[in-house]
Amino acid sequence: MSNAQIPDKPALEGLEQKWDAAWSAAGTYLFDRDAATAKGRAGVFSVDTPPPTASGSLHIGHVFSYTHTDVKARFERMRGKSVFYPMGWDDNGLPTERRVQNFYGVRCDTSLPYDPDFTPPFHGDAKSLKPADQVPISRRNFIELCEELTLEDEKAFEAVFRQLGLSVDWTQTYRTISDETIRTSQLAFLRNLERGEAYQSMAPTLWDIDFRSAIAQAELEDREQQASYHRIAFHKTDGSGDIHIETTRPELLAACVALVANPDDERYQPYFGTTVRTPIFDVEVPVLAHHLAQQDKGSGIAMICTFGDVTDIIWWRELDLPNRTILGQDGRILPDPPEALTTDAAKGAYAEIAGLTVFSAKKKMVELLDASGELLEVSKPFSHPVKFYEKGDRALEIVSTRQWYLRNGARDEALRDQLIELGRGMDWHPDFMRVRYENWTNGLTGDWLISRQRFFGVPIPVWYPLNENGERIDGEVITADLAALPVDPTTDAPAGYTEDQRGVPGGFEGEKDIFDTWATSSLTPQLAGGWQRDEELWNLVAPFDLRPQGQDIIRTWLFSTMVRSALEDGRAPWTDAAISGFIVDPDRKKMSKSKGNVVTPADILEAHGTDAVRYWSASSRLGADAAFDPQNPTQVKIGRRLAIKVLNAAKFVLSFPVPEGAHVTHALDAAMLATLDQVVRDATKAFEAYDHARALEVTEAFFWTFCDDYLELVKERAYNQTDAGQASAALALRLALSTLLRLLAPVLAFATEEAWSWFEEGSIHTAAWPEPLEIAGDPAVLAAASAALIGIRRAKTEAKASQKTPVARLVLRADDATIAALRSAEGDLKAVGRIAELELIGGGDALAVDAVELATEEV
Repeated sequence: MSNAQIPDKPALEGLEQKWDAAWSAAGTYLFDRDAATAKGRAGVFSVDTPPPTASGSLHIGHVFSYTHTDVKARFERMRGKSVFYPMGWDDNGLPTERRVQNFYGVRCDTSLPYDPDFTPPFHGDAKSLKPADQVPISRRNFIELCEELTLEDEKAFEAVFRQLGLSVDWTQTYRTISDETIRTSQLAFLRNLERGEAYQSMAPTLWDIDFRSAIAQAELEDREQQASYHRIAFHKTDGSGDIHIETTRPELLAACVALVANPDDERYQPYFGTTVRTPIFDVEVPVLAHHLAQQDKGSGIAMICTFGDVTDIIWWRELDLPNRTILGQDGRILPDPPEALTTDAAKGAYAEIAGLTVFSAKKKMVELLDASGELLEVSKPFSHPVKFYEKGDRALEIVSTRQWYLRNGARDEALRDQLIELGRGMDWHPDFMRVRYENWTNGLTGDWLISRQRFFGVPIPVWYPLNENGERIDGEVITADLAALPVDPTTDAPAGYTEDQRGVPGGFEGEKDIFDTWATSSLTPQLAGGWQRDEELWNLVAPFDLRPQGQDIIRTWLFSTMVRSALEDGRAPWTDAAISGFIVDPDRKKMSKSKGNVVTPADILEAHGTDAVRYWSASSRLGADAAFDPQNPTQVKIGRRLAIKVLNAAKFVLSFPVPEGAHVTHALDAAMLATLDQVVRDATKAFEAYDHARALEVTEAFFWTFCDDYLELVKERAYNQTDAGQASAALALRLALSTLLRLLAPVLAFATEEAWSWFEEGSIHTAAWPEPLEIAGDPAVLAAASAALIGIRRAKTEAKASQKTPVARLVLRADDATIAALRSAEGDLKAVGRIAELELIGGGDALAVDAVELATEEV
């Protein structure tokens, strides 16, 4: 390409659109299947890219972490690898349904028929609508709206990612709700079921009342809530007095099945093995011992209810207690009392709380206990942690439901040990993130709950046979034929049955639950890599080279993917995991939607340019949190300055023609290239180790030395066509420009591509990664000349003279080695400093200007 293509005033504006279109047209980032096949697995670099949740908007954290991945992918592509870099969209799950409800003002009612002409009452402004005021629609209508909204979100997401310059192969895109994804997810589950790794069980389940769905352990978070202790008297069965307990959940008194104290608590040791009677409901319950009871909490003895919190579940299971659940899935007290409530008084008291919400039931029970004299004291409110669904608004309750589970090592020591060993066999960047994975794995208390009572997701591919009374036959499940996948049991009939047998005695009933979104997202390597549909592709990319992700989802996405791969293939799904840190606001608080301090990337990208934002992202090491102040984004501004300098420096360097047959002959030029060789080695080593911040740091430091010192030192020689060193300078400048652009290309994707196009064919992003030129040179010459130039500039400044002021005489003193190095660059120093006479004196210490005589007008 000719220099005529260089603009008069290079600018960053418009480069994103220009080069995104060019890359798309040229297929720059397409995964070349034929080339990959020829190279074999070792010649492929595959990325298990995080599929962002398509329910709202991207935030600055996405820009941060996805840039980290892209920088590595671009490096590997330039190193000659065939890069498999897909993008997925996580469509299904509770967040999508909540967004649809708030966007359209609707809610799903599975009892309603499909309305082909339905038009939603709102379009984007129904968030403040109360759930009761949302319009009920059929499941199919609801799913259609989910599809419609996620598709719009995905288009917006892709536009932002293209503006960000992600070198994704946009032909390798998947959605977690597509037919192919549903087939893959259902197939993996059926294989788990066949091997005994998936099972169904009736058990206490953490339940979100608003979402009306079970919640898995990995999706929990603690939030501080206000509560008060209620001191209540339980009556000893022998009539010898009372035992006082303190509880924050008096509304669950009807569900009480025992009292429990620590076995070492001398206060209660005499009562272990005896019984007491509950206040109000007069039910006899045992007093038991368990090590989880806290002697210093409340009165040191607690009531076990089914179920107030997760500790109740442990006690219920390990002490083999009855289940007296009184809370329904709607968050209200069930209408019918437990069988243990036998007296008319007990049933009458229960009737007063039946149908009430937890809040109202608590208020009523406090009134009843107060009236009976069994409420002894209510403490002042205090704050304590309560379990929430991470995307929910109300504290979770515990209800008993039949759910599907997948074994995850919590109750299988061999599987847990395998998962730990597979994690240790991977490379973690940074390494300490592996400890978080191990802590999570070792701390699991139950198998993975994978079923959800929702609508927009992957259907669980099973049906249940019905007996002659139209009831499910315990323990029997009809599974889908593999060849029939994907299936929806709510609309498809199983093999051997017809649709008219649905819901009738002797017929079948379809599973209404769907998979937890992580049960599908845990299969992203399989979804992207062609597992069980394209074995050639799968063998080329799996196990994947890289899993990039945030640290907050090690417990969910990374762990769940490891579980699926261990169960299916007995191996880790990737060789490396790159974990990004959090984005924090100027007060060092993590940015999150719930805190309201999230910054959306569109304005930042528009205001400062993509390369500036990519520079900010790449400046942070993996695992390290990065502060971002949208009012004063200092690092972004530095990145913009660098990108602009790249364009201007390239234009300047390209203004010097390189004569045919030119060679590097000047010591300063060779010194600069030898110094650059070490930069190439250091940057390459850093990129290989997933340390993009270090690679950028060493490259940027040299780039500014190149621009501020070397360019200034040699420009007079490079301009002078009669100077014997002109060809050497012009060639060295061109070689350095080519190398520096390629070193910066993974980060400054647009500016480097623009500058490269001014003098090279093809894309810089498919050009070869630079190798050391191995031109013999002494880096000390450049270091000495740069230090001398700084000293000359300072001397003129201190003399209150312009840098263009001629100098009659200047004396530089330094140690002998430095003086020897300076003699190799003496001509360039005199030219840049406009120095008539330059004296170099050895025998000194640090380099210093001993004397400077500015020229008179006559000189």
